[in-house]
Amino acid sequence: MTGRTRGRPTGNGAGRRAGRAPLVVVGDALLDRDLSGSADRLAPDAPVPVVAECAERVRPGGAALAAYLAARDGREVTLVTGLGDDPAGRALRELLEPWLTLVPLPLTGTLPEKTRVLAQDRPVVRLDRGGGRASAATDEARAVLRSARAVLVSDYGRGAADVLRDELAARPPLVWDPHPRGGPPVPGTRLVTPAEKEAHGFAPRGGHPGGGLRAAAHHAAALVRDWRVAAVTVTLGSRGALLSYGEHPLLVPAPAAHHGDSCGAGDRFAATAAGLLADGALVGEAVEGAVGAATAFVAAGGAGALPPAGDGPRDAAPPDTDDPHALAARIRAQHGTVVAAGGCFDLLHAGHVGLLQAARRLGDCLVVCVNSDASVQRRKGEGRPVNPLADRVRVLRALACVDAVAVFDEDTPERLLGDLRPDVWVKGGDYAGADLPEAALLQEWGGQAVLLPYLDGRSSTALMERAAEGVR
Repeated sequence: MTGRTRGRPTGNGAGRRAGRAPLVVVGDALLDRDLSGSADRLAPDAPVPVVAECAERVRPGGAALAAYLAARDGREVTLVTGLGDDPAGRALRELLEPWLTLVPLPLTGTLPEKTRVLAQDRPVVRLDRGGGRASAATDEARAVLRSARAVLVSDYGRGAADVLRDELAARPPLVWDPHPRGGPPVPGTRLVTPAEKEAHGFAPRGGHPGGGLRAAAHHAAALVRDWRVAAVTVTLGSRGALLSYGEHPLLVPAPAAHHGDSCGAGDRFAATAAGLLADGALVGEAVEGAVGAATAFVAAGGAGALPPAGDGPRDAAPPDTDDPHALAARIRAQHGTVVAAGGCFDLLHAGHVGLLQAARRLGDCLVVCVNSDASVQRRKGEGRPVNPLADRVRVLRALACVDAVAVFDEDTPERLLGDLRPDVWVKGGDYAGADLPEAALLQEWGGQAVLLPYLDGRSSTALMERAAEGVR
């Protein structure tokens, strides 16, 4: 099947937001499938887990995921990719057509499929099938590239970038996301985005021995020179990304460390960076934005937690991954445990951190409910809070154990808890022996209020008294 497939109209401008530049994605599409269930026993004939009650979710993969994510950002997206008329190819078309414009390249073989089997949301095994490759360029694909304002190459080593290499070399793309099976980016590419392990494999003569930041910096600088590109950013997972123009690198740290499902994080990074560059951002700004987007993507559950693609764009904007109510709803939908903890958190100290770390271990996400400035002042008196709400929220969000922060203006968080409906509500041990006013509320939906001990001798008031004594 050849020829352009256009997506359906997107209603009230939901599919394309003002000021966002259109993007052409060139690369190799996959069909990804998750079979997710539970495992509580081993098979009688072999020591392997039995995954029962599997639910199936199908989504775009590879370059198709990068294009789909860019479209969900509100961009007009065209995907140039190898695509045939096999069942997997037809399923992928159905997922993508509501969102973007497809320009198919001839495909030899069937569309590659990757199936993950998960138990309790953890991968058990992956099954791959289909070895199709893009076999030739088309006049339509060449015309699309010649007229494109911004191009992202998502090269999974299955031919799409190879058959269009001459066109890409004539007008180098903004971003090239490489794969070990693919070829090098064309000279003049503005930003190349290998992962840490990929950068080591791509680096000339085997690269710098060992690992860590020093090795990543060495590899990035060598690849800038070897590939003759403007910049290379090595993605470092929860550590962020390292950006090099060939000399002293810039480390862009992740805003928070999340250890969720990272499937698709590289595509989220590349799609965000390409979109920001298309909108006129500097390379450093694009990398910083991409690190933030990839971090939020992992925190929200990765590619496996994306809404179904086939329903098409909505008039509303995509949900904010930092929204505590959306997070709680998603965790409940996955039969997980929502934990909430509350307090003023004015001067964050070791007692707070220990409490929040312990609270996070009780479930699958932690929402911190923090008093507004007015609420703190009513509770603590004049001169409090020492740190304004924006600063307190920023510090809390920077903790790896905190998944989201919610603010309440009342003296107690009952109304907020009624909206969040957590399974577990945590308070510090300094409430021991006193009634917890939230305990009865939690019982209304089957939740449980618990006390966790503070580290001895740590409190914001004690810190302030010692600081004042030191000044005197």
